[in-house]
Order: sequence, then structure tokens, then C-alpha cells
Amino acid sequence: MPTDVQSCGPQIAIAGATGRVGAALVGKLLGDPVQLVALSRRAKNDVLPINVPMRTIDFDRHSSLVDALRGVERLFLAHGTSDQQVKNEIALIDAAIESGVSYIVKLSAMGPPSKYHPFDWHTEIEARLADTDLGYTILRPSTFTDVLSRAGAFVLQDLWGGAAGDGRVNFINTSDVADVARVALMEERPLTSRRAYHLTGPKAVSMPEIAEAISRLLGRKVVYEHRAPDDQKQTLLDAGLTEMAAEISVGLDRIFHDSAMSETTNTYYDITGKEPKSVDDWLKRNIAHFTSPRTD
Repeated sequence: MPTDVQSCGPQIAIAGATGRVGAALVGKLLGDPVQLVALSRRAKNDVLPINVPMRTIDFDRHSSLVDALRGVERLFLAHGTSDQQVKNEIALIDAAIESGVSYIVKLSAMGPPSKYHPFDWHTEIEARLADTDLGYTILRPSTFTDVLSRAGAFVLQDLWGGAAGDGRVNFINTSDVADVARVALMEERPLTSRRAYHLTGPKAVSMPEIAEAISRLLGRKVVYEHRAPDDQKQTLLDAGLTEMAAEISVGLDRIFHDSAMSETTNTYYDITGKEPKSVDDWLKRNIAHFTSPRTD
């Protein structure tokens, strides 16, 4: 079994450690009295600090998952959106049971039962988790604010739009979700408890309102063009997105259109004692997405 550099407190594994929430969570846990280990499908770590122990996992080899979780008491479970998400997350849950993990914090999604991906995928994974004897906390954030960065190239070409209409959504900052994940992993309450947190930003906004905010920051008019779902899907396909990515994006637009994630919760403040970051704050700090082409 790998020897980890930290030697005090519970051993916590971060699955999806190189993802947006996972990487932010690792950074927030570095100063805590824990034995931290990152799990990743990539052997090379070009995202995390070099002093964070990394264990490479192979979802096609159950034994690699079990071995990577040996000695782990608490697991943060996240996975990038893909058609393998259900299979892979359930495989990690099963390996966690076999390895003796007692508590899981799962990154899920807020919203009603839906046929759209990844909402239906999260529903299936949550059902598997509920069928175990593990303790867990499910984090159900509304959509991450940094999804707006995908609009950058379209704004630059004056082609931004979608099928969200005037629907409202309460975006949440990735770092804020990581804050709550850290608290959930570090709490001393019984590890047999089961909870779900609905996480939102401070207020709901519509896409046309976001266009107005970008316009103020750029000093020029930015318009969100209303499109039918099929037209928006074709626009995304023409821009180079895969069929699955385009379908997921349009499905998210339909959720926005129905204002299905417009509620405002106090959960982030109740847990952290801080106010959640707003869309305006994110736009001010990330306006470069809308002034120069992305290079990633």
C-alpha cells in the first residue's frame, strides 16, 4: 500500500481530484489534520500540488479501485460528465464497501427527476448509494457558474444564444461547493448519518440578464439569442461539439427554461458562515473568457 506524506487524522480519498471541484477541495484540505490521497485515472499529475499523494485507478480493474481505497475512511466521490459516469461511480461505491470506507461525500446535482443527462445519471448513482449501509452526504449544487465560460467563443463572434429563454437559474461557484465538501468530510458527527445539501448562489438570474452584465463589463452590447432546442443543438454541433455534449447542453438549457433550478437556499451560509459568490462576481473575475479565445 502506498505510503502517504501526511500522518495525522482520518485518511480521506478524493476521487476526481483533478476535476474542478476535486482540485479546489484538495487545496482546501491541505491545511487540515488529515491523511489526504488523490485518486485519478491519469498517472501524471499536472494539476495538484506535488506533495499530494496520488493513486492511479483503472475503472476496468476492480482490484485497482479496492487497492486504492485501502485504509481510506472517508471518500469524496466525483466524476466528469460522461456516458461511463454511472458505471464508474457505482464501481467506486462497491469498492469502497469492500475496502472498509465508512463515509462518502458524493457530488451530485440539484433539480427535479429528469430524462436529461447528467441528472438521470446522478439519480441512478444516488439510488445505489442509498441501498448500502454507508454513511453519506450528497451535495446537490445548482449549475456551476463557470459553465458560462463556454459562452466565451460565441460572445466573441456575436453568436451567443440557446434554448433557455427567460428562465432563471441560481448558479453556484465551484469553490463554494468545495467549501461545503470540505466541511462534510471533516465533520465529527457520526459517520453513519445520511444527508443531502442543496447548494445555490445568492439569487437566480436569466441568461438575458447575464448578457446585460457582460455588456456592462465589456462596454459593448452582448445579446443572448433565443433559439428552439433543435436549432441550438445544430449550432453546437456546427461549432464542433460532440453529439453527447450538444445533447447535454441543450438538456441543461431546458432545465433553465423551466426555472427548475431557480430556488435560493441558505445552505451554503448555514454550513460555512459565509455568503455565496454571485454571478456578477464570477463575471468580473473571469471577463477574459469573453475577450480572448480559449486555448484549452
